[in-house]
Amino acid sequence: MRSARLHAVGDLRVGEEPLPEAGPGMSLVRVTAVGICGSDLHWWDEGAIGDATLGRPLVLGHEGAGVIAEGPRRGERVAIDPAIPCGTCRACRDGYRNLCYRITFSGHGETDGMMREIMAWPSALLYPMPDSLSDADGALLEPLGVALHSLDLGHLPLGGTASVTGCGPIGLLLIGALKAAGASSVLAIEPLAHRREAAARYGADLVAAPASFAGSSAGDGLMRELTGSGWTWRSRRQAAIRASGWRWSRSGPGGGWCWRASPATTSSRSGPRPRGARG
Repeated sequence: MRSARLHAVGDLRVGEEPLPEAGPGMSLVRVTAVGICGSDLHWWDEGAIGDATLGRPLVLGHEGAGVIAEGPRRGERVAIDPAIPCGTCRACRDGYRNLCYRITFSGHGETDGMMREIMAWPSALLYPMPDSLSDADGALLEPLGVALHSLDLGHLPLGGTASVTGCGPIGLLLIGALKAAGASSVLAIEPLAHRREAAARYGADLVAAPASFAGSSAGDGLMRELTGSGWTWRSRRQAAIRASGWRWSRSGPGGGWCWRASPATTSSRSGPRPRGARG
């Protein structure tokens, strides 16, 4: 089979490799679609992401879909969950497998990812896809999960207003999720014109470039146009903020925010404090 393996910064080699073997509880999957995440670009540009460094040639990719190649589920189209929880740590036992202390992640560290023709992966992490979803749709389910998690962290009230800063794939998915969740108005802030156009197509009610907020009066005017007072919910991608040099002030009374950081850094998240909460 062929795979794309990163050997060093900017050194990605496509070559033939032996087929992997599927151990107990695993299935062989023929990969049919895989996305390129910002974290993959960090591996390519820097040979690292955060405090993880490239210790050996690594197959990247963690947004994917495929077809099970053998066994009783042979021929089944699936979306591939890239995160393998240990199942035994405190977080896993409490039902927070996504926060597993010893999680193994596709295309990260010592675990080869999805930029290969065939991969062995836990059968329990292969989710059947309906025929109404394409292979590319299946690959987008992982970034959609990130957008939905951001939406959940933000505690958007029904009929609330929202601002999304940074309209890459996850930002666009988040705009759609916000509208589906009942947001009355969504402001999209993005420095790139083609992404602002995409944000409008995905349902943003108002689209602006960061330069529109160069003066506080201009920013206040946009805020009032959207909400009449202030945003109740905000999300931002640090990469877009860093590229534009723009900063925003606090949300309106009772509002919250969710910050999805650029992959080279840690992530921050917040939201409105529940009533009665201390500290």
